[in-house]
Amino acid sequence: MGDYNMDELEEIRRRKLKELMEVAGKDATSHWPSEPVEISDTEFDNFTRKYEMVVVDCWAPWCGPCRMIAPIVDSLARELQGRVAFGKLNTDENQKIALQYRIQAIPTLLVFKNGKLVDRIVGAVPKDQIMKRIQKFM
Repeated sequence: MGDYNMDELEEIRRRKLKELMEVAGKDATSHWPSEPVEISDTEFDNFTRKYEMVVVDCWAPWCGPCRMIAPIVDSLARELQGRVAFGKLNTDENQKIALQYRIQAIPTLLVFKNGKLVDRIVGAVPKDQIMKRIQKFM
């Protein structure tokens, strides 16, 4: 065993285990997007099931309130990376999902937990209110 005693070996083992756990923790969140992912009708179901917690921003390019909350959604995606995945669904281009989820006003945020719709947030809602609504399901 060379010049190491058992205490030193145990300390090296503990330190190495800690390093491995830190790397594993980073890898665990790295597959979560840090910004909203553009999704379409065809990817919608897979995206909402891929992550335990998902928020989909239903929007359209001509919608002023949608442009107002876009920076909020971007910010939340960064802050909640590893816990919530955010998607963006252009309702003009993806009417199947808009009809399926009865999107009647935009922006609408659809909140999914384990692939099931658990909440919807309609309108240009302030960031703190969106966060409170999402946190209820985390």
